[in-house]
Amino acid sequence: MKTPPRLQSLIEEGLIDSVVRQLMSGKEALVYVVRCGDETRCAKVYKEATQRSFRQAVDYTENRRTKNSRQARAMAKGTKFGRQAQEAAWQNAEVDALYRLAAAGVRVPQPYNFMDGVLLMELVADEHGDAAPRLNGVMFTADEARTHHRSLLVEVVRMLCAGVVHGDLSEFNILLASDGPVIIDLPQAVDAAGNNHAKRMLLRDVANLRDFFGGFAPDLLTTDYGHEIWALYEAGALHPDTPLTGQFKRATGPVDLGEVIREIDDARDEEVARQQRMQ
Repeated sequence: MKTPPRLQSLIEEGLIDSVVRQLMSGKEALVYVVRCGDETRCAKVYKEATQRSFRQAVDYTENRRTKNSRQARAMAKGTKFGRQAQEAAWQNAEVDALYRLAAAGVRVPQPYNFMDGVLLMELVADEHGDAAPRLNGVMFTADEARTHHRSLLVEVVRMLCAGVVHGDLSEFNILLASDGPVIIDLPQAVDAAGNNHAKRMLLRDVANLRDFFGGFAPDLLTTDYGHEIWALYEAGALHPDTPLTGQFKRATGPVDLGEVIREIDDARDEEVARQQRMQ
């Protein structure tokens, strides 16, 4: 296999020793298995973002700031330099989120370095030491589904307590390691307090977990952990060890038609994205 130029740069810098193989190819990045001394790690090589819709990008990047005023002006104008700066900001958002969440004890891959659009991080492995599979490719018993669903809710809560909402959490970006699920793919992560779409994204993340694991344990389909978690967060009563019931009594009142339409749009976009991932 020919070594990609950006990975060759990491070899020349002494950050990695060799490229073992390509692990996966996605819309946003190519992921490779690499060797670093005695350790096996993975390198995420970002592609240019050409397939994200503008509406989604605006939702995810709301309130993200750049300290460089020239970059900010270029990004606002949509110039070539601005698009490059915007893509760099998108990549840096994942790097920042990984370091932040790893420090908070969230089960995410440990990041090691980021250089020239390549993120070097821990290779999440299964019980045989091979690259861990994504949840969408694994079958579960009802008890296993309940166990993994419960553990992932703990991670969602821990993320929210750290001020982060994943924004695109589903069975397609969770790996099943030898010791349980690990959350990956965080370039779209948003600040819970600074993004007006954070609540809707959190509810969608939790609903995706419910729907997936509910396919193995149907009793999960009647739960409403998302609204319960967000209500506790808004009340300042959410902590990593806060007990959850899965029940939530919604307040009655006038229907927010705009919010209903946005939820319908989100559901449609999520289904389109899901179909693309399945392909």
